[in-house]
Amino acid sequence: MKYNLLKIVFLNLFFFTSLFANFEQDVEELKTNSLKAKQEVVEQLVQKYSEDERTNLLLTKMKDGDLYYKKDSGEFVILEKKEGSTYFTKSFFDNKELKPQNRRDFKKVKTNNKLRSIIKSNLAQMNLFSKDVKKRLLSAKNILKNLDKEDKELISKALTKEKNSDVKEILEEANTILIAKYGTAKEQLDAVKKLGDHLSNQTIITLKEIINNKNSSKELVKSANSSLNSIQTIRSYYSVVEKAFFGLSLGSVLLLAAIGLAITFGVMKVINMAHGEMMMIGAYTTYTLQQVMPSLIEYSILIAIPVAFIVSGLVGIIIERLVIRHLYGRPLETLLATFGISLILQQLVRTIYSPLNQEVKTPSWMSGTWEINSALSLTYNRLYIIVFAILVFIGILLVLNKTSLGLKVRAVTQNRQMAQAMGIKTSFIDAMTFGIGSGIAGIAGVALSQLTNVGPNLGQAYIVDSFMVVVFGGVGNLWGTLIGAITLGEINKFIEPVAGAVLAKVLILVFIILFIQKRPRGLFPQKGRDAQD
Repeated sequence: MKYNLLKIVFLNLFFFTSLFANFEQDVEELKTNSLKAKQEVVEQLVQKYSEDERTNLLLTKMKDGDLYYKKDSGEFVILEKKEGSTYFTKSFFDNKELKPQNRRDFKKVKTNNKLRSIIKSNLAQMNLFSKDVKKRLLSAKNILKNLDKEDKELISKALTKEKNSDVKEILEEANTILIAKYGTAKEQLDAVKKLGDHLSNQTIITLKEIINNKNSSKELVKSANSSLNSIQTIRSYYSVVEKAFFGLSLGSVLLLAAIGLAITFGVMKVINMAHGEMMMIGAYTTYTLQQVMPSLIEYSILIAIPVAFIVSGLVGIIIERLVIRHLYGRPLETLLATFGISLILQQLVRTIYSPLNQEVKTPSWMSGTWEINSALSLTYNRLYIIVFAILVFIGILLVLNKTSLGLKVRAVTQNRQMAQAMGIKTSFIDAMTFGIGSGIAGIAGVALSQLTNVGPNLGQAYIVDSFMVVVFGGVGNLWGTLIGAITLGEINKFIEPVAGAVLAKVLILVFIILFIQKRPRGLFPQKGRDAQD
């Protein structure tokens, strides 16, 4: 039994080793100066190693003119970038970064237009008939995007074998476009009618070309106009959905930014102008973690959430203990003091990290888009932020309604003097409340780091909006903050395309002012003796 097992392991090892060696030997043939010989090598590689990732990479780099080999060792390299006569390269076979060298040390694997066309065709065929559905889907999208009359045969062949509905739909659209362009009069008319069921930009471009073509018959132009109007109507509906999604994502960010402010403002009656800097601290915490743990990029955001909460929360408690507790009952002085603190924190960050914006890397599981159809795509990072904001909101509700600390916070919010008379340490509640509010702002900074670059002025862009959300929703009311954040986010995203970013902000501010004239205490006014005072 042991002997048989060792034999199987040895045979598998031998197979993969020989496969790798054969691939290397076949690639060596690309060093020839004969373009005809290179063509044969390309076709041989596609035939023998179509499922090998290296084949795809090799042919893609060769087509783009980025495949070289070193003159001294013959090692194949990929050109990453060039600065003057210096080439920055990466080894093709082991993917290692190589030292910068002079371009005279390399020789390019040359191609011409004919060979590039053959490589492109082979790449399309190789990927379109791959066992991997993702490869086939990506290949079908590339064919649709760069559609050519010569692709007709390849598409027809793929359609007969394709079983995946998503890939088949794209191929059918590409096939219909080609028929609409190059088919007989009757075929064109039928194809143009069918194009009304597709929503891609390529379909719209094709229909516009047919409409503007002087050789198109009246019937064909009429049918093309009908299909185009149908597509544009459907796309307009999806455009509304997309705007609503972006408004919801903006509302989620505003909720995360304002929820901490709502708590501190509601309990302590403190106008904290340094709240934006708590968000900035959370964002820089995420950046710092990625610099300290570069191997854990995929988990950095998950690690950053509790760390940013603790760091921002501790900074908030220190500010409350050292400054704010001496200024209770003096709102103007509190506003000026926290504004000064915000400037100090900004300058401190500039000193430590530099005044330049820093980029926080997005984990692969948050990257990309969820493509619902050709007219609607939702980015994963915004989807995760929406879900995350909901979870944070539910978490805060549970803390305030189901814990002893939450009960005390609500008691202090409704009647500070009575709570103090009942033995509640209001100074401790103030410190904890300010710490929790600052911690939530830090979490908001983690979310913002996935939407924009991290810089010293990050929080300033959201502090005014946060106050508007709190005032609009009702001071200290979490449900009011939720509805206020989503409402303002949606209004902003629907007005912005028409009025522009600056005018949209002005119009929202005017709306808030007019609203406060009618309802001075917001959508959901706070209850209790302190609120009435």
